[in-house]
Amino acid sequence: QVQLVESGGGLVQPGGSLRLSCAASGSIFSIYTMGWYRQAPGNQRELVALIFNSGSTNYADSVKGRFTISRDNAKNTGYLQMNSLKPEDTAIYYCNVDSIDSIELTRRSYWGPGTQVTVSS
Repeated sequence: QVQLVESGGGLVQPGGSLRLSCAASGSIFSIYTMGWYRQAPGNQRELVALIFNSGSTNYADSVKGRFTISRDNAKNTGYLQMNSLKPEDTAIYYCNVDSIDSIELTRRSYWGPGTQVTVSS
């Protein structure tokens, strides 16, 4: 079993920055992919950014050039650096981890509880 804890959300003015963290713990043998998703009221959950075990990344068009995803494998922690924030970035941000279980050696996906990001003047 794996648990995820997100942190770093909050209220920020347009043009500001936030850094989200996702700490994973539990029966982790290795983490294959780490991703950030977001969901605004009335909208579907959408992909923001992905980072693979190779280091390759994938971003939504709406955040390219502004957001940067990274990971610290030794700490089983992922990050999302968000710069030049816009009001339309307001949403609940969720961390997702695709990992190999250390006991069963099975691949499973986990979601964090989410953290609120509000961009408003």
